[in-house]
Amino acid sequence: MTGHCSVDGKMTRGSFRIITLGCKVNQYESACLEERLKGFGWQPAHKNDKADLVVINTCIVTHLASYQSRQAIRKAIRENPGCIAAAVGCYGQAFQDELKGIEGLTIITGNRDKLGLPDMLQERLPSPQTCTVSADFDRETSFDYLPSMAPSNRTRATLKIQDGCDSFCSYCIVPFARGPIRSMKPSKVLNALHLLNKEGYREVVLTGIHLGKYGADQGSDINLKTLLLSIIDERLPVRIRLSSLEPNELDQELIEMAAADKGLCRHFHIPLQSGDDNILHRMNRHYSSKEIKGLIERIHAGIPLAAIGLDVIIGFPGEDERAYDNTYSLINNLPVSYLHVFPYSPRKGTAAAGFPDQVDQTVIKERASSLRELGKKKREAFYRSCIGKEFTVITKGPSKQKKGMVEGISDNYLNILFPSPVPAKNRLLNVKVTETAGEEIIGEAIDV
Repeated sequence: MTGHCSVDGKMTRGSFRIITLGCKVNQYESACLEERLKGFGWQPAHKNDKADLVVINTCIVTHLASYQSRQAIRKAIRENPGCIAAAVGCYGQAFQDELKGIEGLTIITGNRDKLGLPDMLQERLPSPQTCTVSADFDRETSFDYLPSMAPSNRTRATLKIQDGCDSFCSYCIVPFARGPIRSMKPSKVLNALHLLNKEGYREVVLTGIHLGKYGADQGSDINLKTLLLSIIDERLPVRIRLSSLEPNELDQELIEMAAADKGLCRHFHIPLQSGDDNILHRMNRHYSSKEIKGLIERIHAGIPLAAIGLDVIIGFPGEDERAYDNTYSLINNLPVSYLHVFPYSPRKGTAAAGFPDQVDQTVIKERASSLRELGKKKREAFYRSCIGKEFTVITKGPSKQKKGMVEGISDNYLNILFPSPVPAKNRLLNVKVTETAGEEIIGEAIDV
């Protein structure tokens, strides 16, 4: 392992490794940070080698995520003795004091400063005392324009076009960790998409902390729909996938846009969180179970083969048996494609952490297990509904599980395996689904 300090106190650029936890926004920012570090002369560490610098891009969205972040930091320090260990992102923004006691942690920085890490390494000499850099967000904080980055081994790119949230759901720490709403200018979004197209990407996932609020900081004539119309007008050979959208921000016009334009993926990921109206009110979620029902039925009616995924929080304070049954029944009776189930855990600094009627952890575990089983049945039913249908897939390359098969992802989020004499990545092929086996989808290429 090369040294990382020179005689004059400046950093000697050695090897680095980035460990990323959490959401697509974190993944995108890690890719950007990787490029910045390389621009400063750092080199990615080989797979089994120790690194001079280890960056842990943290997540705190749940109690488990916080634990996993601390665990990843300690593991990185243990496996890379003598390294500069930098914990960056949400943990350092919201709960930096919890990290200061970790022995061997060199730098703690929040979201506002994490992309400045290469500059910090230029300016600061690591010392036995942990260096903490974490500026607060304010209403004047601007959107950090980042170059369009994506991990080089993928065929699909992620582009962060929005950051921040001001919803303050009663269970959520994200507004404290990510700051106020801010958006990338539409012209820069279009420029980034043109660049990604030139780099060969076939699909771009538009992501943000609160994507449906894109443009809310830029005037009444800029929003997600006007941005999508501008993208459609460009007629780029790149399909667009949207990350999570709030139920009350996914309207009929957006559904019709996805139904009419093949450039928009037929895939909607919706944070439902609960199907009980009282729980939704306590969560500070501004919609009802009836509105959710109507939304999902409209999506299914307009786009029958659309993938519809839901986030659900189980065991929120006050969730009694009736409230849970309302959630289960709502999902069971709707054409949902898959579920992401999150057991509730109190987050320090949120309103719900102080609610008196916390649910027993054993009950939460049982309910989460039951709902995950329902999610599995929903996924399998959705897959069966696609048998006999043709989809345009982007090939990801040879299957690691099945020899002679190629993997491809469709616009409606099907991961299809099919035999192909051409194992190349990043091709657009028409594939017909022929059978499903549990959560496995098999197809045949129509135009190889």
